[in-house]
Amino acid sequence: MKTVAVIVQDGFAPFEFGVACEAFGLDRSDDGIPNFDFKVVTPTPGVVTSKLGFSLNVDDDLSFAYTADLVVVSPTPREWWDNTDPRVLDVVRDAAARGAWLLSVCSGSFILAQSGVLDGRKATTHWMYADTMARMYPAIEVDPDVLYVQDGRIITSAGTAAGLDACLHLLRQELGAEMTNTIARRMVVPPQRDGGQAQYIQRPLPEVSSLSLAPVTDWMLENLRADLTVDQLAAKAHMSARTFARRFKADYGTTPASWLGRQRIIHAQRLLEQTDYGLDRIAEECGFGSASVLRQNFTRVLGTTPTAYRNTFCCEIGTGGSALERRAEELAGSAA
Repeated sequence: MKTVAVIVQDGFAPFEFGVACEAFGLDRSDDGIPNFDFKVVTPTPGVVTSKLGFSLNVDDDLSFAYTADLVVVSPTPREWWDNTDPRVLDVVRDAAARGAWLLSVCSGSFILAQSGVLDGRKATTHWMYADTMARMYPAIEVDPDVLYVQDGRIITSAGTAAGLDACLHLLRQELGAEMTNTIARRMVVPPQRDGGQAQYIQRPLPEVSSLSLAPVTDWMLENLRADLTVDQLAAKAHMSARTFARRFKADYGTTPASWLGRQRIIHAQRLLEQTDYGLDRIAEECGFGSASVLRQNFTRVLGTTPTAYRNTFCCEIGTGGSALERRAEELAGSAA
């Protein structure tokens, strides 16, 4: 992925538009991250008004989007959800037909839905609008409870910050775990929230700071190799197993087992990129126990095998320079 087009129309949502700019439009070459050829496009170039009253002056029409490797769709006002500019719908259909990435943030998924590219697929949107989407587009399997959904090369995300999670999810597939973690650190956001995590967290911050589960999750990350059980974790938190499981789901939007499994996959990605460890050792380091269990979980979550992932993202050990620098050189060379 080297070219990115973000489509804006009158009434666009500034934050969701900014998410795409932050993820794909910034120059991070000083951190060893390759730049994308990034453009903001619109059906009719000129002044494009936001939903908050200020405007952008957009110079590019939709031509660039017809060749972009990724087309991002920003949300539009509700009254346009079934009346999108036909020129935008044509771009979306073209991107899907030629196998480009498509990504919508929040209610931008309604544009994808109207184009027909989501028919027969799973998708999500902001939980407030999920029932509306399901009624308007019964051919789509709408999941109202998750942060984002990837179906093939189409990614739909929930509201606001979930768009960042979806963008990082895509970047992880294109750039690998280490570069994506670097981008996330620059954004000052968690490097990976699993797409299946709940949109609506019952209690975003613990009511009493002394009851925070952060010390427990930190300990889990330091002990990924161990066979961790809910009973062990509950004892660490000085809670009953039932209370701990309920509290963890309320604070993190997922179960302890799911959260732990995702962290193990992320650690496996890092080891595949940065070391020459064999799969048995990586499985042991990450707490999977055996290479076969590692392969099964890795393939289920990421849709590729550990070996294929290493072949794509691994940097040779001992060749000099940082892993980021070597990976950036590889991507720059392929672009040339």
